[in-house]
Amino acid sequence: MSSLPTAEHASQGKGLQTNTLGVFGSTVIGLASTAPLYSLAATLGYVILAVGAQAPLVFLIAAVPMIFAAFAYQELNRKMPDCGTTFVWGAKAFGPVTGWIGGWAIAVASVMVLANVSEISARYFWYLLGMTEFAESQTTVVITAVVFLAVMTGISILGLQIGERLQMVMMIFQVGALVAFGVLALSQAASGANPDSVSFSWSWLNPAELTSWSGFMQAVLLALFIYWGWDTCLALNEETKNPKKTPGRAALATIVILIVLYVGVSIAVMMFAGFGDTNFGLTNPDNLDDVFTVLRDVLFGPWGWLLILAVMLSAASSTQTTILPTARGTLSMSVYKALPSKFSEIHPKFKTPWFSTLTMGIAAIVYYVGMSLLSTDMLADSLSSMGLAIALYYAITCFSALWYFRKTLRESARNLWLRGIFPLLGGLMLTYAFIQSALDMINVDYGYTVLLGIGGSFVIGIGAILLGYVLMALWWLNPASRPFFKKQSLNRDTEILVPDEY
Repeated sequence: MSSLPTAEHASQGKGLQTNTLGVFGSTVIGLASTAPLYSLAATLGYVILAVGAQAPLVFLIAAVPMIFAAFAYQELNRKMPDCGTTFVWGAKAFGPVTGWIGGWAIAVASVMVLANVSEISARYFWYLLGMTEFAESQTTVVITAVVFLAVMTGISILGLQIGERLQMVMMIFQVGALVAFGVLALSQAASGANPDSVSFSWSWLNPAELTSWSGFMQAVLLALFIYWGWDTCLALNEETKNPKKTPGRAALATIVILIVLYVGVSIAVMMFAGFGDTNFGLTNPDNLDDVFTVLRDVLFGPWGWLLILAVMLSAASSTQTTILPTARGTLSMSVYKALPSKFSEIHPKFKTPWFSTLTMGIAAIVYYVGMSLLSTDMLADSLSSMGLAIALYYAITCFSALWYFRKTLRESARNLWLRGIFPLLGGLMLTYAFIQSALDMINVDYGYTVLLGIGGSFVIGIGAILLGYVLMALWWLNPASRPFFKKQSLNRDTEILVPDEY
């Protein structure tokens, strides 16, 4: 029977390479995980279709629960800077079942998004080469996407420093392209190059102008997706400099930068393109899937290929930065006996969780290829259903902060707000988002598929979460899981297995 981790074990940590990332590096990786260029390009049209000119307002509102959740992450990380994040914090606050499902929800969301971003990387790779026939061939795209996933998995195994340098280059290019896109849209709108351009109006940021609650909620749920990924900073906490403070600061910095980018660029695009349903208009059905590609040539001219490259790099960088935190989550789960010990193996040379990383890459490949063979519509619905897993584990984190720190809330105003009120509000908002999303997804008109007589997105999303309970039950039957489920390897008083010297 396993005993509680000792101070000696805590000082040894999990074998990861410490003192690797600073605030800047952590912020870069947090931004890369969100894939801001691709995320905004793919969602802006649909957000405008749902709420019209209030799209910038929606991006602001959707950031609120993310900020509240970031405070919860920051406070929990200061106390317990463990790469298991939601898994560890949920288990310490509410017990092993909550922790395990929180860790599972992170893995589910990651696998689903990896399938999507790898396909985008592959498709835009062929667009960049001017080979449209390959970009539109599903077989070619699937094969190329698998290669992308394999390469990014290999880079993740080689070490965090290599990944950080690669991400820095890709992120500078991506953000530069996004800012250039916004600046060009503003200048072209001012010059009158597009007769359908409109002037900026403060009503775009006025909540009173919202006319449909269902449309507003649909837009907010879409906007929540484009913020997802900032918490990667926290999952790399054990490999950062000053891990009790750096990850939280990087997470908040990431969210602030994303707010500025999303609101600023969306306003610029709206001013240039207008809201018509023809030509460049943002309600034109032909423009919904990728607004930026539609406007690429008119804004960038002969340099339009740079935007294609930027979108490809945006998706590719997100591929790697999604693998990194998920592999460290399963590493932590294994260390505390919530998964087989194989997942906790660290590569002796590269100091990375090689087996967890490899498993994540293989799982993403199998899921992507399987969904592509079954139906591309199912693949699309799995992406929309991903929001359920995201809302679930963010909500678990928020409520974990509130419950874990409940006895300290009266000690100061700071504790009351950052450990109590903000996490509570964030948790309630995200719980509502989860419930509302699930109810919407049940409708057969939601998404592209119908499974078991109801919306396919609901079946995929809820089914993936319920699968976690099945796998947890199977692991519970294994004698090696006893220390975890009996709260011996991880409980409120357990010393977290991180180095005590940084």
